Amino acid sequence: MKKISLNKMLPLFICISLLLTACSTANDEKASSDEVNVPVNSVDDNAEKPAEPTERVVTDMAGRTVAIPDEINSIATFGANGVLNAFVELMGEGSKICHDMSPSFTKTDKWKYQYVFAPQMKGAPVFEDANREVIIETVLQNKPDVCFTMTKDTAEYLEQNGLTVVFLSWSDLDDVKKAVNLMGEVLNKKDIAADYIEYFDKMVAQAEKLTENIGDKQKKVLYGNVIELSQPHRIAEWWITRAGGKSVTDNGRTEETFKYTLEDLLQWNPDVMVVTAKKQIKEIKEDSRLSEINAVKNNEIYYIPTVAHVWGNRTVEQPLTIYWTMNKLYPEIVTDEMLAKEIKYFYSHFFLYELSDDQVEEIMK
Repeated sequence: MKKISLNKMLPLFICISLLLTACSTANDEKASSDEVNVPVNSVDDNAEKPAEPTERVVTDMAGRTVAIPDEINSIATFGANGVLNAFVELMGEGSKICHDMSPSFTKTDKWKYQYVFAPQMKGAPVFEDANREVIIETVLQNKPDVCFTMTKDTAEYLEQNGLTVVFLSWSDLDDVKKAVNLMGEVLNKKDIAADYIEYFDKMVAQAEKLTENIGDKQKKVLYGNVIELSQPHRIAEWWITRAGGKSVTDNGRTEETFKYTLEDLLQWNPDVMVVTAKKQIKEIKEDSRLSEINAVKNNEIYYIPTVAHVWGNRTVEQPLTIYWTMNKLYPEIVTDEMLAKEIKYFYSHFFLYELSDDQVEEIMK
């Protein structure tokens, strides 16, 4: 066999090697190019999608940052059940209150309209005892989605027990709108909050216009517990003024409650008394020391309505408080018919409840 020289074979090996390297490089470049040019919107439809947020964050009226469940199905109020329930009911969410009122509210029928607006409360678990102390075991068994309170100590206690708590505060007129806006934010009812504030401003402006020409016919008004010589809330200084009256306890005070003396009362000589308990009317009339006071002589002593809450105290029903007071002070300005119409509209529009004529009559009188 003829032998082939190694020197003659070497160029052949080099050519084959170069050819194989070139083919390998071309294939690598094609693969790389194919990877780069994968369409960016090509996603696996079966891939797991990121979870939607289940919480929202709000800042309450104590400046606390609170994470709120995106869906709220159960609500609890602590302490001032009446006023806080009224906020919830204003938002059309009264059906979500998951407990009965504390025994301090249920010992009389004064708060019966709470069960009209939120009937499921009747017989529901009670979250506070007669002293308004939290029954934490019962609360944790029911675990409401969100809790409302106007007491900072209660807010801290509930939060320490793993509950979602929002603190509301109400002292000044501006706090009304802040509290309503916060409630609208928490309950996903911002549209209702805006609607209420528009109504509130309209009613205040209307009252000011109706009473602008009262002049020397302006009446002096005393609100509160006349037997105990106390005025419970500074907010009354506001609604009496807006209704065209002159509050005899409005001395620029900053404290929430106000105590006075019998001598003060006799010197003030109010034309109208608005009391917080029915029995006070009889007691005032039977007290000979008060017999010369104008309100007593002219039989102008009235019991303030309690519907969702006491109208003279801190309540979302304040626009009605103004109208009711004008009706008592100046019935020629706000007639019974005007007041009845406004009461029906308010509870139908905001509380989603149609009051009967008898119920309206009961509230007015």
